[in-house]
Amino acid sequence: MINHPNIVIINPDQMRADSMFHLGNPASVTPNLDELANEGVSFADAFCQNPVCTPSRCSFMSGWYPHVTGHRTMNHMMHDHEPVLLKRLKEHNYHIWMNQRNDLLPAQNPEYYKPYCDTYFTLDGQRRPDILPYENWRGEPGGKNFYSFYRGKLPEIKDIDQIWTEGAAEFIRNYEGEKPFCLFLPLMLPHPVYQISEPYFSRIDRKELKKRILPMKGLEGKSRLQKELSRLQNMKDWKEEEYDELRAVYLGMCSKVDELTGQIVRALKEKGIYDETALFFFSDHGDYTGDYNLVEKVQNSFEDCLTNVPFIVKLPKNMQKRHGVSREMTELIDFYATVEELAELPAEHTHFGKSLIPYIMQQQEVLREAVFCEGGFRKGEDHCKETGGQTVPDPQGLYFPRQSLQASDDMYNGKAVMCRTKDYKYIRRLYEKDEFYDLRNDPDEIRNQIDCEEYRTLIAEMKERLLEFYQDTCDVVPFEKDARMDRDFMKRLMH
Repeated sequence: MINHPNIVIINPDQMRADSMFHLGNPASVTPNLDELANEGVSFADAFCQNPVCTPSRCSFMSGWYPHVTGHRTMNHMMHDHEPVLLKRLKEHNYHIWMNQRNDLLPAQNPEYYKPYCDTYFTLDGQRRPDILPYENWRGEPGGKNFYSFYRGKLPEIKDIDQIWTEGAAEFIRNYEGEKPFCLFLPLMLPHPVYQISEPYFSRIDRKELKKRILPMKGLEGKSRLQKELSRLQNMKDWKEEEYDELRAVYLGMCSKVDELTGQIVRALKEKGIYDETALFFFSDHGDYTGDYNLVEKVQNSFEDCLTNVPFIVKLPKNMQKRHGVSREMTELIDFYATVEELAELPAEHTHFGKSLIPYIMQQQEVLREAVFCEGGFRKGEDHCKETGGQTVPDPQGLYFPRQSLQASDDMYNGKAVMCRTKDYKYIRRLYEKDEFYDLRNDPDEIRNQIDCEEYRTLIAEMKERLLEFYQDTCDVVPFEKDARMDRDFMKRLMH
């Protein structure tokens, strides 16, 4: 007998919130996600807690901010003693399905997945992605495309995301277990390289693309990392039409994510369990996609294109009282709290998420007044540097610009934290000048007003808000208490 709702989690990688049509992008083709937003709630102002993969996933799977226990690099995962939502659901009568996409758990143990799932979907001889022939699509070293991540149109192929999605849909259609299930489907798309096949390549109308965000000359007011990354990516000679192609290909990748989501929704409906299932769709972080003359992402920068992510929540039908787009501010750690309440998991650790269920059920009107995101590392934290597994990053690698800056001792990747309200964004940087943006008058975050006297009081208020945030979330105390002295000693003392 299933007492709790089935839970489906679709988790694309590096998808911006403004890549969906229903959030105002006229060039986007996302009919399945638009319909899901109508049936559930799409939180337009949802923000991740770190702008790169692993720290963000560790955060939304635990309800912890990255600073709480040091999960703030690409190579420091969640370990057995730490709370992971999948494991908690498994321990409390859920059947867990997951695929091989892993930016969450330490994989040095070949059987790392066993405590976290019941069904581990892997590739076999019958399920293999199509292998593309090698092409020198990057051009020559030093050229304007060598570090751009842009490849463009692919031949029609079956990629690994399609295989994973087919496996997930097959599981849904065939599941007859007595336990409720939780299906966790993390995808590769739309993570760069920017490349896609038909029909997605031609699906995006280039004339409908939104205006690209152009930075102040020399990225004035931005971090040293962004300035140097722009130089190393070497896209200064790109024409606007070329940027448009890159952006259209990215939206084509997002359109394929939309189609894969539709396949899961159709499987739930064919099984007759869609109305009783909770479905969560969200990305770990966003992507520059040419904005500010940059591509991909970085670890300690917080523009909305990197931190504002899709977050759609559809609860079981009897609980879904709100529908459509919400402008209430949310954080991805709220996903953890929402599932904890939905599955009636007992409280076993301190976390900082806020369940979205009261809001969706119209029992609450306001969610968060501010959201936070953080990244980077301290001086001396050489173990935090991401260098591609090499002492010296390989100049032939796509990630060489970012990895070479991390490997440097010049602290391009210093710790930073963002505090964002509806109207303002403050970024505290440990080793360089802070940033402050008036989002009412500068929604593109072009003009850093940190030295502007007009905003002095507001900046002080944001700093105070940030201090309160860190004081409130700086640590967690285990629920299990320890004994101070052994019982035999106390008995001997008393007698």
